[in-house]
Amino acid sequence: MRGRIVKNISNDYTVESENNIYICKSRGKFRNLHITPLVGDYVTFDENNCYILEIEKRKNELVRPPISNIDQAYLITSVKNPDFSSNLLDKLLVIVEFHNIKPILCFTKIDLLNATEKKEMDLIIDYYKKIGYTVYYNTELEKIKTSFQNKTSVFTGQSGAGKSTLLNKIDASLNLKTDEISFALGRGKHTTRHVELIPLCSGYVADTPGFSAIQFSEMALSDIKDQFVEFNLYRHLCEYSDCMHLSEQNCEIKKKVEENIILKSRYENYVNFITKKERK
Repeated sequence: MRGRIVKNISNDYTVESENNIYICKSRGKFRNLHITPLVGDYVTFDENNCYILEIEKRKNELVRPPISNIDQAYLITSVKNPDFSSNLLDKLLVIVEFHNIKPILCFTKIDLLNATEKKEMDLIIDYYKKIGYTVYYNTELEKIKTSFQNKTSVFTGQSGAGKSTLLNKIDASLNLKTDEISFALGRGKHTTRHVELIPLCSGYVADTPGFSAIQFSEMALSDIKDQFVEFNLYRHLCEYSDCMHLSEQNCEIKKKVEENIILKSRYENYVNFITKKERK
């Protein structure tokens, strides 16, 4: 029988199949093959003896949090209290896209900005839209609800950015604590100790301990470069085919930064990521 793992607690795997729930164990062969079933896996299982028999090929997977087959990640980004962090946003974009997950940017607390701050933030937000990212404000609830349909979504972002508040507005029955939200990144309190897929708006949202442990460790320098989508538009014009857009001569990417075609903060964050990666 085919189903999907929607929760794992102490190696008891909750498998959902045809609107029924089965608590299953994994077969010993997975341990011998060094394969661990993950929440999000599509599996074949023995519904009578409640054993997972086979795990279908994953389209993606994360180690921390341990979850697979994610369609999209909501990057919840505060513009005030806590202040906007382009470094954190770009880091999450690189990580999410490297794992073949569609990022959706959701900006919160726009109402806290004064006129000058809002004008500056609008320019930044418009840039992310221009380079192809889906962008919502946390007030656009109907658009957000529609985006969940037939998708498996995860939420991440700054602690205090309003992740739990947004989810509670989408579905009040979730009743997530706003001070102890488990979808946290940074220094927020993590109340969730397991991964679980929760039905939401005809899709699933992953309740996870957060993305705080995800780093660039499994990525090569070129992988980081490739996730800066606007670089890909111009890099063929660089003098060197393997240009890293750092100290090379006749680098088109650096020219586009100087011409304000590529956002300066994006390029500075790229250099920061590469530099930190090289030091390790």
